[in-house]
Amino acid sequence: MHLIPIQINVPPYEPQDIPPTESKIDAGRRPGDRSSFPSSAGHLFFEYLVVVSLKKNSGGNYEPKITYQFPKRENLLRGQREEEERLLQAIPLFCFPDGNEWAPLTEYTSETFSFVLTNVDGSRKIGYCRRLLPTGRGARLPEVYCIISCLGCFGLFSKILDEVEKRRQISAAVIYPFMQGLRESSFPAPGKTVTIKSFIPDSGTELLELTRPLDSRLEHVEFRALLQCLSPDKILQIFASTALERRIVFLAEDLSSLSKCIHAAAALLYPFTWAHTYIPVVPEQLLSTVCCPTPFMVGIQKRYLEEVLDQPMEEVLLVDLCEGKFLKLVGDEDEILPGKLQSEMLASLPTVSNNIMTSEEFNVRVSETFVQFFVKTIGHYPAHIKWNRSGQGSFQEKSFCKAPTSKTCRRFLKRFVKTQMFSLFIQEAERSRKCVEGYFQQKLNEYQEQKKLRRLS
Repeated sequence: MHLIPIQINVPPYEPQDIPPTESKIDAGRRPGDRSSFPSSAGHLFFEYLVVVSLKKNSGGNYEPKITYQFPKRENLLRGQREEEERLLQAIPLFCFPDGNEWAPLTEYTSETFSFVLTNVDGSRKIGYCRRLLPTGRGARLPEVYCIISCLGCFGLFSKILDEVEKRRQISAAVIYPFMQGLRESSFPAPGKTVTIKSFIPDSGTELLELTRPLDSRLEHVEFRALLQCLSPDKILQIFASTALERRIVFLAEDLSSLSKCIHAAAALLYPFTWAHTYIPVVPEQLLSTVCCPTPFMVGIQKRYLEEVLDQPMEEVLLVDLCEGKFLKLVGDEDEILPGKLQSEMLASLPTVSNNIMTSEEFNVRVSETFVQFFVKTIGHYPAHIKWNRSGQGSFQEKSFCKAPTSKTCRRFLKRFVKTQMFSLFIQEAERSRKCVEGYFQQKLNEYQEQKKLRRLS
């Protein structure tokens, strides 16, 4: 995985969120054949469950604090203990990214979102969060149940958080036996199911089946959420901006929309991965991130719109997910992608009102639209890698960019080859020509076969 650290005052853990298709590339894979966590089967589901509550500080403001941690780890070595302390210190900020101006509530709609903290050694911890209002009488403060795991599967952990919330409405004490059962189970392989037994007072023993999606490329993404907020043509303009590694800010009222939509936008880049600053929900203290001169993709709650607009931002695409419109543009977003391919993509995208498709089928259909774009624009790259006798490849950029017959396609490639994501992709391709075929390579082969058949007919 290629993640660029963000400099903030919570060292050495730094906020990043892993786009659904990012991962370290296994030896023997072709570039682009990436899953969230290719070797995750058999891992523990999670490392910690923490409860983050709001407590008044000496200034009279509410401040997020960890009030419960499961399991409590003892007998840690000094380095392990220090790492745990840094992790636990960083978590509260991202569970309550929307500041400290809270007041007790009688009603609150639960929210689900996620974040990732990246250690200086490159190891990653994902935080899956459910913010809810605990049961009780009168006004009370929301709290966050945060599951810390090294595994990427947003849909599956959302289901686990549903169970956590259901048990919290009975008693917090009912949550922990369930989490213990989960911790004793192994994370399933793609397409496989694990069954968790759990006892609930007055209901008896319940069996919870957790199934991991078969296609691990898409197990951390919900494209429907993005299409519910934005029209297809605007999604293509966002895709074009991410492909050229520009600065993009998403705005929404709630944390769930921000988290889902920014995950989806990043996933559109498969087989490439966003290699720059990436924070799906920016905490209030880090709003100055939008002043960064380098590329970024961040999500900010709309309540901070005025503060964002007051920042000295360079060229940026500002996306209002609530209104489904752009508040700021560079101006050329609809001219970046080749026109013919844009039309094909718009025709291929499913409508958000399509209730016949399952969520997984919908994800596959959307993903396939953008995969085909890259198949048609960069699918000829293997023919432009020269190999020496020792098996080292050398990419021929000029001939690659000149190869397409379409002028607009050549213009796009001249800009795209300068991005970091393409550079990393090609570096991987140059390492070895003997690779196991993966999903993207299969699509390239299918496309080449179709072209041959058309020529023969």
